[in-house]
Amino acid sequence: MESFFKTHKYLVEHLHAPVRRGLMDEINWDDRLIGIKGSRGVGKTTFLLDYAREYFGADNKKCLYVNLNHFYFAKRTLVDFASEFRVKGGKVLLIDQVFKYPDWSKELRYCYDNFTDLKIVFFGSSVMRLKEENSDLSGKVVSYHLRGFSFREFLNLMSGNDFRPYTFKEVMQNHEAIARKICSTAKPLAYFQDYLHHGFYPFFLEKRNFSENLLKTMNMMLEVDVLYIKQIEQSYLPKLRKLLYLLAMSAPCTPNVSQLSKEIEASRATVMNYIKYLADARLMSMLYPVGEAFPKKPSTVYMYNPNLMYSIRPSEVNPQSVREVFFYNQLMKDNTLNEGMKNAHFLVNGTFNFRIKESMKMKNNSNLYYAVDKVEVGEGNIIPLWLFGFLY
Repeated sequence: MESFFKTHKYLVEHLHAPVRRGLMDEINWDDRLIGIKGSRGVGKTTFLLDYAREYFGADNKKCLYVNLNHFYFAKRTLVDFASEFRVKGGKVLLIDQVFKYPDWSKELRYCYDNFTDLKIVFFGSSVMRLKEENSDLSGKVVSYHLRGFSFREFLNLMSGNDFRPYTFKEVMQNHEAIARKICSTAKPLAYFQDYLHHGFYPFFLEKRNFSENLLKTMNMMLEVDVLYIKQIEQSYLPKLRKLLYLLAMSAPCTPNVSQLSKEIEASRATVMNYIKYLADARLMSMLYPVGEAFPKKPSTVYMYNPNLMYSIRPSEVNPQSVREVFFYNQLMKDNTLNEGMKNAHFLVNGTFNFRIKESMKMKNNSNLYYAVDKVEVGEGNIIPLWLFGFLY
């Protein structure tokens, strides 16, 4: 146990967290069992350690970070470890890599039921189903999702500002005043292209080649987050990788499931399941007409965020596709997006039809809202595309 405290102290003292994530203030830290999901590369471990630093500090042994990937847990159970931690005065256990531990959900449920004075916060893959498919934790765990940097967080980091997030309702009602206020302090468009290329994943701050690092991360998503958690045989990995590549080369697109099934030599049902797995892993996004959902075929599939597009097909990235992916990615946190009406790319919250544009060189359709690139401040139904990066 003492060695874990030493590791915890070292990690907290040497933590580099240049951006305080907005999720820190959204979580109700009074809940006893908190599950936080997120895809690889978005800074899950950093987030846990930042919580420990902010609420407890490095020397307070009431809080302990532990990685269940440690060989120690090949022999020792999580329940025994949590029990010993409590005996030593522990109050908050922060658990990383929980899905690597056998029967993790059953032991977390045991801790919840029997150690009522212990709070557990655990991180898992975005592929995990904490409530829908997990009867052990149903009704007990409160789940959240940690996303990559929003454009707002990226802009704050790069420009030294502290702009607050805005709700979608605030943007729709007052976008002109909000944009003017932000632009009076910073120049969002000067940073926007950099964000689209490499700003979503915090590891762009590391002194490594970003695209190579992201490609490795994507492969880990497939090999571990999808195959391991979904218990798919390793021999099917080439099919999954090929499907991702085929979709990435044509997205946004309506998937031709019959053609894809021939290309990867798998059944139509398998292709649809694989697309869903890619969406769960936050590699793809699926857009449906109102009232439809999986297992039906989506009307359009997108890459999950623009950074992925630049890594997979750096010389063939379509700027319009990047704009659409950015809009979808930034809005999906707290909004519902569906296929839009004619001439619209998206229907937001069942009410607002949006067309994503590079500029306003065509007649304004009063039935549409426009998210327009290369515009600092909009007017009426014309809203700067970059401003939708301020929703979290």
